[in-house]
Amino acid sequence: MNTEPTAGPIRFDTKIAVLLREDLEPWQRLNVTAFLVSGLGTQLPEVIGEPYEDADGVSYLPMFRQPVLVFQGSKETLKAAHGRALSRALPRAVFTSDLFTTGNDRDNRAAVRAVPPGELDLVGLAVYGPRNGVDKVLKGARMHP
Repeated sequence: MNTEPTAGPIRFDTKIAVLLREDLEPWQRLNVTAFLVSGLGTQLPEVIGEPYEDADGVSYLPMFRQPVLVFQGSKETLKAAHGRALSRALPRAVFTSDLFTTGNDRDNRAAVRAVPPGELDLVGLAVYGPRNGVDKVLKGARMHP
């Protein structure tokens, strides 16, 4: 039985956003997005809602409590967004092109650790924070089609 109030839309003062490099293949876009948002949910419990349950009482894992907006941009847009996310100290996750050639978490972390922040070959960035701060980080990006 649904016991949640149904009065009007819920508005969030925060934003979850993923920025993808525009030259990725479709399978890469999906893979990068999935990896990036998994990091936010593990470190920011406030982004996770309550567990789901269907009409027969079968339970399902909780998901984000708010939409995830997906954007795209050039390599330069991604690099600039990364710099702005760092300067604002917003929670973030990165995916670099090197991670397409590794096959596990240990090697993924080593690949990122080997490169200074300004030299990361970013193909994806996830950011969470106040709506206006995330909007400023994403300046120059456009919504994913």
